[in-house]
This record gives sequence, structure tokens and C-alpha cells, in this order.
Amino acid sequence: MADVRVPAITFFLVTVHLFLSNAATPSPSPAPGPRYIIVDKFGGGDYTRIQDAIAAVPSNNSGPVDIWVKPGIYNERVIVPANKPFITLIGSIEEKQRVVITGKRGGSIKESATVSVLASDFVGQDLIIENTYGRGTQAVALRVTGDRVSFYGCRILSFQDTLFDEAGRHFYSDCLILGATDFICGNAASVFERCHVHSISPYGGAITAQQRTSLDEKTGFTFMDCNITGVKSAILGRPWGNYSRVIFAHTFMSEDGLLRRI
Repeated sequence: MADVRVPAITFFLVTVHLFLSNAATPSPSPAPGPRYIIVDKFGGGDYTRIQDAIAAVPSNNSGPVDIWVKPGIYNERVIVPANKPFITLIGSIEEKQRVVITGKRGGSIKESATVSVLASDFVGQDLIIENTYGRGTQAVALRVTGDRVSFYGCRILSFQDTLFDEAGRHFYSDCLILGATDFICGNAASVFERCHVHSISPYGGAITAQQRTSLDEKTGFTFMDCNITGVKSAILGRPWGNYSRVIFAHTFMSEDGLLRRI
């Protein structure tokens, strides 16, 4: 991969353009005091399935709900509906006791997702989200469509279209995102901060496929202080639409075992 240098002023102006001039109507003030739900696949909590815990959250919820998931492998499809905002899904930081949400589903970019976040004001923390389908078709691990959505310390793993960053304003911090083909794709306005992006492509596949379709859309992907590696060479992105926009700033990219700053 060749070194690329993005002027600091360009990064600053585009970031302001995406996240300040595009300010949305403030979200409703949540009711005081979170509600806590515990998920334990072995029966030690309120529910044994994550989807059952989400189903227990009232529709049009206006107060924060923390769903704590105990370590284990949860083989299920998880959907956070649009009418259930203010949910925080919390896993585990213990390396040997992680929360893994897994699926093996290929085909449609929208229907194959292991986890789909359609609600606004969602937070995911310390989760492993994977789609183990492998090569051959779209196999999304995480689909994000809600607005004001954040992920912290998560691992998002698949092969093709791993992260379908479909729409909305999103923030990813200290996450690992792994895939081979267009594995960060969609038309959201998103910032990736201190994330590790790893390509497992054996043939130089694209890391990003951003889908902005007009100059008027205030969307794009910004990678800041990230680390990009791969098993072989990869390209940073390919256009999915005529106005795709991706920015890499203060990011390391591996080449011949070395890390180079751009």
C-alpha cells in the first residue's frame, strides 16, 4: 500500500462538515435512572438470549436500559428495532471470558447480518460480533442504521461486507474490524478512532466501499489514529457510488512488516 498524506486542514474541514453542519434535532431527554437486564446463557440472569432481553425493552423507550451479557457464545440473530432507543449492550473485557454473538448467514446485505442496530442512541461495548459464513457472498456481521450509535472495544469479524455502516452518525473507538472484501461499507457519517482494521484478503481486496451518491450528502468515513494491517496487500477503498468519501488521518499502514505513518 502506498503512503498517502492528508492535509490536517482537509481533515478538520470535512469533519466539521460531517458532524457540525449536519446536526440533527436533539434527541428527547431520557427518563432518569437506567434499567438493568442481565443475560446469561447458562441461566444465571433474567434471560438466556440477548434477543429476548431486547424484546423486554418497552417500545418507544425513553430511558436508558443497560443489558449486561455474561461471557459465552450466543448463536443468535440480534435485531435492535427502531422503536427501542437508548439501549446499551455490554459484554466482557476479560480475554478468556468474552461475549461472542455469532451467526453463519450469507446472501442479502441486509438480511445476513448477525447483529442489526436500527435504533438510535445505541451503545455496544466489549462485544465480539461475527459472521462465520466465509467466502462466496455478502455475509454481514454488523449492520448499523440508527442515528447516534457508538461501539467501544468491540471486534467485528467476517469476510465480505463485515460492517454494513448503512446510515446515520456513528462512532467506533478501539475496535477491531476484520474482513477481505468491501468490509467497511455503506453511507453513514462515521468516525473510526484508534481502531485496528485488518484485511484477510488473499488477492488485494478493498477495505472500504463508501456509498455517498451526491455532493449534498453529508456522509463519509473518517479514520483517525487507526492501525491498518493485512495478510497481503489491499486497497484502501473503491467507490460505491459517484461521490464516495473516505479520509485516513494520522493512521498507520503496514507494508513489508513495517508501520508507516500518513
